[in-house]
Amino acid sequence: MALKLPRTIRLDPSDTFVYARAAEPGEWAVTGTFLFFGADVDKLSGKERQAFRGGFLGIDSFGWSTLAVVTEATAEDRAAAVATLAGQLVAHCGAPDTGTALAAAEEEVAFAQSLCDHPANTLLGLHRTSENGGIRESFRTLHRKASRLEPATAFRFVEVEEDLPAEEVDLLALARGRR
Repeated sequence: MALKLPRTIRLDPSDTFVYARAAEPGEWAVTGTFLFFGADVDKLSGKERQAFRGGFLGIDSFGWSTLAVVTEATAEDRAAAVATLAGQLVAHCGAPDTGTALAAAEEEVAFAQSLCDHPANTLLGLHRTSENGGIRESFRTLHRKASRLEPATAFRFVEVEEDLPAEEVDLLALARGRR
């Protein structure tokens, strides 16, 4: 089984407007949720709130990307991603030493790698919410619709798989005025 990791991707320029710092296309990516631990996410607004809600963290720039793409990687690519992220954890997150940062970076990259159990070029989306004092992540994949007659474009990615909790609504009770 080939090693795969997520990379940032930019299908249009919107990330440069949505986030305070947009990731460059092609960076190795992690979820970046660790940057929100301990934050009062209900008080986030604007671009910070958008990063919380749906951004993947580009390892090189420490910028955000709305989507990531499953990409084949080598063991050397993975090791470089871990080392780069560890350096960022020391520089930007106050990691006490390189050893601690490397352990945390390894864990983050391993989780990101676990999201890539899909064919190469599958797009990944992320949605975060604050629930009961914690952070919940859900992921979706976007696959290109198989059609030999139509060229592939960003707007042809229409098949979506989501890992979201099922919502149950009692329509009859709502109709009767009970909530």
